[in-house]
Amino acid sequence: MSFTVAIVGRPNVGKSTLFNRLVGKKLALVDDTPGVTRDRRPGDARLMGLTFTIIDTAGLEEADEESLQGRMRAQTEAAIDEADLSLFVVDAKNGLTPVDTALAEMLRRRGKPVVLVANKSEARGSDSGFYDAYTLGLGEPTPISAEHGEGMLDLRDAIVEAIGKDRAYAKEDVAVTDVDISEAAGEDEDEEPVYDDTKPLRVAIVGRPNAGKSTLINRFLGEDRLLTGPEAGITRDSVSVEWDWRGRTIKMFDTAGMRRKARVTEKLEKLSVADALRAIRFAETVVIVFDATIPFEKQDLQIVDLVLREGRAAVLAFNKWDMIEDRQAVLADLREKTDRLLPQARGIRAVPISGQTGWGLDKLMQSIIDTDRVWNKRISTARLNRWLETQQIQHPPPAVSGRRIKLKYMTQVKARPPAFMISCTRSDALPESYTRYLINGLRADFDMPSVPIRIHFRSAENPFEGKKRRT
Repeated sequence: MSFTVAIVGRPNVGKSTLFNRLVGKKLALVDDTPGVTRDRRPGDARLMGLTFTIIDTAGLEEADEESLQGRMRAQTEAAIDEADLSLFVVDAKNGLTPVDTALAEMLRRRGKPVVLVANKSEARGSDSGFYDAYTLGLGEPTPISAEHGEGMLDLRDAIVEAIGKDRAYAKEDVAVTDVDISEAAGEDEDEEPVYDDTKPLRVAIVGRPNAGKSTLINRFLGEDRLLTGPEAGITRDSVSVEWDWRGRTIKMFDTAGMRRKARVTEKLEKLSVADALRAIRFAETVVIVFDATIPFEKQDLQIVDLVLREGRAAVLAFNKWDMIEDRQAVLADLREKTDRLLPQARGIRAVPISGQTGWGLDKLMQSIIDTDRVWNKRISTARLNRWLETQQIQHPPPAVSGRRIKLKYMTQVKARPPAFMISCTRSDALPESYTRYLINGLRADFDMPSVPIRIHFRSAENPFEGKKRRT
């Protein structure tokens, strides 16, 4: 059985740097500005033979419970209660502060194992801060440098001593079943595989600041897992949470609100937006959250266009529906604007919801599953070529310079999103309007709304090209 470790400490002592070092990736945002981390972020850590779950937390500060810092403190305390062990990080370079003493007393009252970590011990003049850490009464401090990876062996030994050798090195047996073997086997490309509705699904929640993204995820989880509030831009880095919906594992990514590029000037906000873009690329389905009271701002349309250009399956969620009075009229207006302002996303699923009350969330999840089903769809080559022949009979390709273009053969080259290759003559002369005609036909005839569809044209090779003519 594995164990869970929470990294705690006051702001700007290097908690997120240590988190990134232990998980082996730059998952958490790191900046010199204090208080970058606000939500608690879990990760899978590996440390010289140890495997465990690590939780990065916000810096602990004394603040009123209703303030943003107070709500951040509540999130950190929840992570401490959830964890089996706490890594209490202090700054050996700058020494202790009264906040460190107060945090040490709080950890002692919790009664759980604590490893005192003196970070930045490689800096000149850090010896005094290291020896001051003894006064906290939490045992011998472990000197490390999270930025340079020094002292990791000593940290491993301190964790093993605190948690116990049997618990630290316990491993879970993983059984290989017949299902695992069958999933690894290849499939016939000409067959249409059945959609696997048991596979975990990655969903990213994106939108403008203060659209209600974190509140929506908290309502799905049924707990205040993510930090929320009336302030815009609370979420800074992408945080993933897992939960089950009707027996299927859903991994949701909460992201920072994305403003117009011209308004993003601070380095920290640029890092937050870059992290949100990375979450979109790694997701399978992306939910774009609109504020139903002020929908279809220019930035909303740009976010939808970005998601579709990345090839992700997209679903629109009109949040704050509980604040709408004349719902029928507003719904009709939203449908009209969706068709008019998003022609590149014809048939996209749009669901009115309320993250505050939970209204419409089941319908939203069903739309996410249905969209992912289309995004993974494969069509057999035989069906595609019969369809292509019918399309050419109904609307033949145009003649260019007196020569008609012939579409000879069609096949699907990939899914996620669906992409097709058509072998034809003079592919460079085929107009864009005919490509749109084929894409709209695929959507209608094969029931593929709302997902990006790619069509690539390839000219058939001339076997006599480059050969000399006999005289």
